[in-house]
Amino acid sequence: MAGLMKPIRRVVTGNDAQGRSKVLWDGPAPKVNESSLPGRGHTDMWVWASTPAPLAGESDDGNMPYVFPAPPDGGHFRVIQAMPRPAGYDPARDPEAVAPHDVKMRPAGRAWDRGGNNAFTSAMHKTESIDYGIVLEGERVMILDDREIMLNQGDIVIQVGAWHQWRHPNLRCLMAFDMIPAEFVDGPLGLAQGSDAVMRADPTQPLPPGVKPARRVVTIDREPGKSSLVSDGPSPDMRFDPARPGFASARLWVTDSHPAKIVYETLHLPHTLEPPPRGSVCRVLTIPPDDAWRGKIGAAAVQAFFQAMGSPQASTYSPRAPHPYMQRTRSLDCCCILSGEVVLVLDTQEVSLKVGDVVIQRGTNHA
Repeated sequence: MAGLMKPIRRVVTGNDAQGRSKVLWDGPAPKVNESSLPGRGHTDMWVWASTPAPLAGESDDGNMPYVFPAPPDGGHFRVIQAMPRPAGYDPARDPEAVAPHDVKMRPAGRAWDRGGNNAFTSAMHKTESIDYGIVLEGERVMILDDREIMLNQGDIVIQVGAWHQWRHPNLRCLMAFDMIPAEFVDGPLGLAQGSDAVMRADPTQPLPPGVKPARRVVTIDREPGKSSLVSDGPSPDMRFDPARPGFASARLWVTDSHPAKIVYETLHLPHTLEPPPRGSVCRVLTIPPDDAWRGKIGAAAVQAFFQAMGSPQASTYSPRAPHPYMQRTRSLDCCCILSGEVVLVLDTQEVSLKVGDVVIQRGTNHA
């Protein structure tokens, strides 16, 4: 019954000989790692072995040897797929079930588990990484040592090196993960460091029409062997564009070093489109239809937006450009479409995208 995993459309960008942005690949991501259970496994979208990630070249870095933790000097972006637990399933009769046990390091290193897994629940595990987890389809239950949390399409988890399990009770689930190596300064304990205040969304902040707040769930280990919830609610860092009614940018997490730090909060760091030189940014964009503002925006409005986003140098505005909000940053952008549809505008072509599609943007000019 192999081959039940859903193909994931992946669009990878690059530059032509004149430095103009183009599509290098557009089709199902090739690196599919299916487990022994039909319909379950990982599909790698992109892997990088150094930080900052390379942006040039035409090798397919999504088709690399499979390793569960991210490369220690780089990172990876992948999509997991899981099937729901069927009616009548009895974990007590599951030959793959593993009883809870003491902490063991996994063979590949930088990951530990405590067992407790069966065919439809993962082992309780933790990795030496910051994981941005984005639910693309279906639902998933995240199990911490202090609670269980139901996640639905569009929800985003920031796993700050915390112990956790996954359970799949009702619906098929697709979930994207950007895994960024972190540093456990206390060895395998991986406890929270510092005392940064956790930021909360302002409940009185008005949102533009059509904008839904992005749900941010942050987890961490406050004490040995016990994961806990740090925050669960809307992003506290929302930016808008007065020239584009209905546009919103929600920032959820930032890392400013590699390996990343195990801390309670990072949104107090400066707000920019481009991540720190050896860091990352997790954000959600709400993009309204262009017809709402087409023909009404000029250079001043575009520059005001990029200035407000902390990255005026990112704008490549030109009256002759294919889109007024064209931009370029020296960053590897791993993007997924959570709802609706959008068109990726490049120098040489346009690409229509829909829910579930993934884009690997390699420092190319785009809007």
